[in-house]
Amino acid sequence: MKVNTRPWLLGGALTAIAALSLTACGGSGSAETSSSPATEQSSPAAASGGELTVWVDANREPVLKEAAADFEKQSGVKVNLVIKDFSKIQEDFLRQVPTGKGPDITIGAHDWLGNLVNNGVVQPVELGDKASDFQDVSINAMSYEGSTYGVPYATENLALLRNADLVDEAPKTFDDMIKAGKEADTEFPFLVQVTDVGDPFHAYPFQTSFGAPVFGTDDTGAYDATDLQIGNEGGVEFAKWLAEQGDAGTLKTSIDGDIAKEKFVSGDSPFLLTGPWNVEAVEKAKINLAIDPIPSAGGEQAQPFVAVQGFFVSSKTENLLAATEFLTNYIGTEQVQTDLYEVGNRPPANKAAFEAAKSDEVIASFGEVGASGVPMPNIPEMAAVWEFWGVAEAEIIDGKADPTKRWKQMTEDIEKAISK
Repeated sequence: MKVNTRPWLLGGALTAIAALSLTACGGSGSAETSSSPATEQSSPAAASGGELTVWVDANREPVLKEAAADFEKQSGVKVNLVIKDFSKIQEDFLRQVPTGKGPDITIGAHDWLGNLVNNGVVQPVELGDKASDFQDVSINAMSYEGSTYGVPYATENLALLRNADLVDEAPKTFDDMIKAGKEADTEFPFLVQVTDVGDPFHAYPFQTSFGAPVFGTDDTGAYDATDLQIGNEGGVEFAKWLAEQGDAGTLKTSIDGDIAKEKFVSGDSPFLLTGPWNVEAVEKAKINLAIDPIPSAGGEQAQPFVAVQGFFVSSKTENLLAATEFLTNYIGTEQVQTDLYEVGNRPPANKAAFEAAKSDEVIASFGEVGASGVPMPNIPEMAAVWEFWGVAEAEIIDGKADPTKRWKQMTEDIEKAISK
């Protein structure tokens, strides 16, 4: 299969450090394109004429072009597709919607949502019974303060890549993995990108296995910014674990994403914690690849962040009925979401489309791991977390700071930043 080699989910995490009201985050991928028409017809309610403007990236445009043509034929509503650089969409959307010059609908990443809602540029989308057509994690990701603000179309998350010629069974725990890695007699028992500024996104599954999520959740399952959990007892234990792994050499800040991929592809490690963007290189190297759940380090389930892409409706649209109809009965359908999967090679958010895509073992495996993951927080307060999180992890791994004291200081810094 052709796998997109650029992780769009990491864009949100990396640029969120500077996520103020007009900051762009998220990233786009490149992949081969294909298209096929949507087969589901519009309901008569949308046949009111008029026009819709939809912002979309170049990779998804061919699919939406076919869906738009079907929608116009059935409803009489013309859909104007505007190709945008994904990395600039959030900023442009925030600037243009208040002036009335923005689109009716835009493609976007779920972790923009809190920023978009707080700036008043998006409005809820009434999915009704159709909400059950989508993976639960994708609906949760596209929700904020009890309302759903978009139609999801794809998910992305980390999983454990294993060279099955070096280790023939999936490890049950982190310690099992390191033991098997050492017995494989390779240069590295395990690889994951860390870098000299840390990489909490990649370390998060291990952190959650210590019972230390970033935020707690309210009764609806939404993240509660007033309930910062990262500094709890489990978080301190995780910090101690980071120090131990740094001392043992299993985590190294000298390992970035390119090095981790290169060493795994060259057979210098049996394990690599990464996303689907590195699968193509592994397959080209003809490695006997297996994709496994992420093993627990702290005893609880290791839960990776899940990033979701979808479509949002502008708060200034003058054709809300048509916008909702186009999203729910066209973009949200199994047919269109299957087509979007074929150009992006990410697990579809639509359940039926995902079931069909599971014939591809890579998609099935990443999707199964993602089903146990958690949405990357979409609340604005997450920017304060990113600002201090990775640096603290890197210093602990490098042995530059006492893990307990440094983790507590990081937590205090985050609390102060959130309270401003």
